[in-house]
Amino acid sequence: MKKDIILCGVGGQGILSIATIIGEAATEANINLKQAEVHGMSQRGGDVQSNLRLSTDTIYSDLIAKGGADLIISMEPMEALRYLPYLSKDGVVVTSNKPFVNIPNYPDEKALFDELSALPHVVQLDIEAVAKDAGSVRSANVVLLGMAAKYIEIVSAEALRSAVAKIFARKGEAVVEANLKAFDKGAEAK
Repeated sequence: MKKDIILCGVGGQGILSIATIIGEAATEANINLKQAEVHGMSQRGGDVQSNLRLSTDTIYSDLIAKGGADLIISMEPMEALRYLPYLSKDGVVVTSNKPFVNIPNYPDEKALFDELSALPHVVQLDIEAVAKDAGSVRSANVVLLGMAAKYIEIVSAEALRSAVAKIFARKGEAVVEANLKAFDKGAEAK
């Protein structure tokens, strides 16, 4: 079994934290893992994406070929569209439906959502609102991970939830609990 995932968003949204959590769950499950990251000029607000490849077999490359991604997990809807050429025909897009307008020529929102809604397999949610309801707007990325958990498949939702607790443990019990609640709210959302 294998799962090729593109994680994308804008700097500061927590994309690399999602990659770390999935990586931890895969490592605990003895799943082979390769990862490649691009940081948008290493600044808050720049494009950030990560290729995350998980497999029960040997993985030879850390990059996902065009048309090869099983899943796009995106913190920002325009960024999800940017990586559509990498999505397989049966691939799934899990994305926030709240734009992060950080450029003057950001696309028309109606056109953006029309394009996303036309995809055969897309799940959209206002993850920031869900995170706020869960008690921590900073955990929107973990809400998104909860939404995507059932599509990751190669590692279970339970393993991902356990990895959330492990990754945030050094930040204290309150942060762990907030992120577990965010993960659960995301998993329940769709």
